[in-house]
Amino acid sequence: MNPPDGHLETGVIYCDDNLTRLAILPAESVDLIYLDPPFFSNRHYEVIWGDEAEVRSFEDRWEGGIQVYVNWMKERMIEVHRVLKSTGSVYLHCDWHAGHYLKVMMDDVFESRNFQNEVVWYYKGGGSSPRRWSRKHDTILFYTKGKVWTFNLDAVRTAYSEEILSRPKSSYRHHHYGSKDNPTAQVEGWDLNPKGKRPDDVWEMPIINPGARERLGYPTQKPETLLELIIKASSNPDDVVLDPFAGCGTALVVAHRERRRWLGIDISPTSVNLMKRRMTKVGATDVRLVNMPTSEAQLHELKPFEFQNWVIQRFNGTYSPRKSGDKGIDGRSFFHHHPIQVKQSEHVGRNVVDNFETAIERDERRKGYIVAFSFTRDAHEEVARAKARGKADIELVTVANLLAGGTPDLSTGELVPDLPLPKAREADARPSVEELVKSASRPAST
Repeated sequence: MNPPDGHLETGVIYCDDNLTRLAILPAESVDLIYLDPPFFSNRHYEVIWGDEAEVRSFEDRWEGGIQVYVNWMKERMIEVHRVLKSTGSVYLHCDWHAGHYLKVMMDDVFESRNFQNEVVWYYKGGGSSPRRWSRKHDTILFYTKGKVWTFNLDAVRTAYSEEILSRPKSSYRHHHYGSKDNPTAQVEGWDLNPKGKRPDDVWEMPIINPGARERLGYPTQKPETLLELIIKASSNPDDVVLDPFAGCGTALVVAHRERRRWLGIDISPTSVNLMKRRMTKVGATDVRLVNMPTSEAQLHELKPFEFQNWVIQRFNGTYSPRKSGDKGIDGRSFFHHHPIQVKQSEHVGRNVVDNFETAIERDERRKGYIVAFSFTRDAHEEVARAKARGKADIELVTVANLLAGGTPDLSTGELVPDLPLPKAREADARPSVEELVKSASRPAST
């Protein structure tokens, strides 16, 4: 996955603030950069998993309004410009909330002469309003760094419509346009190219269907077909593709499939874990994660919601349908939806087991898991007593068990290496920004 000179390591997903990571990447080392940053839409938009990591810079980014957001983006685009090769391209994905502000900012960083296209991604579905035209498109700003760049037109041609194909050849018109560089150039006009139709800057393609195989439940997930157009057109095999807001990894998946080298950055440990598993499923077996919590000491330092996410994902489970007040159930296991309670503590005792036993009975379940760093002897004895009385079968799982690899198999009690991807939190189950900020401000001891 690495170039011969070892200048830039690829096949890597960084768990980091992308500004910090971009600043230490080598200059002029990347061929194509795609960015799908959090849109300037509302205060809860980017709270996807409930990771504190997702909102660590929240207050700095939003306090002060749109100009603060644009400045936050500009810092990152300056670094994007630095790491991009002189022949490289960048695609910035945005919507109506801030697209016009970002266009002015990009003209400043990349120079307006290097603006190539404002691509419109038109999609159907979703809501509408009786008070205005339905908002059914995103904007993708396409800039290059210099005068020469990669653009593989033939790789992204599409089939002609039946209407065009049915026209008699006598109706085709031929246009000849000269230019300073090529005075005899012939524009395609109505000539039918055997390789297909020349694409334009309006891409009509649907958002991801709820039943689509590629759908992960990640709220801001973009369709692979969208990234295919960008990556095929603006890079070549073995080129380096970078996504600094990698999310659930769609750009990385497509880059790998199209034989490009790649690297991604995301601040959320939950997203990075998801990407690793998604990349493994498409054959990228040598993916390396950098800056992820990999020890008990590091996991102790995670904030409560973030630690809870880490545990539930290790179970390949689903999150509690409640943001808080979950009555002792933080999530459910994959196979049988057994309750899971997460305690970011050492020496968890008998009282926790007693309370969880009540929660399991209230939930009309027979089995459940408590995860903590360690348990007292009384806790183990209470588990044994409950089982002997024919009550709930509670399994005490340590963080060390989970770090050892895999997830508890609910039929054998042993560890297994992998299961299908977990679902993201539903919108009404995600912690609010206020809850996350409150969680981030207290010690991780619950």
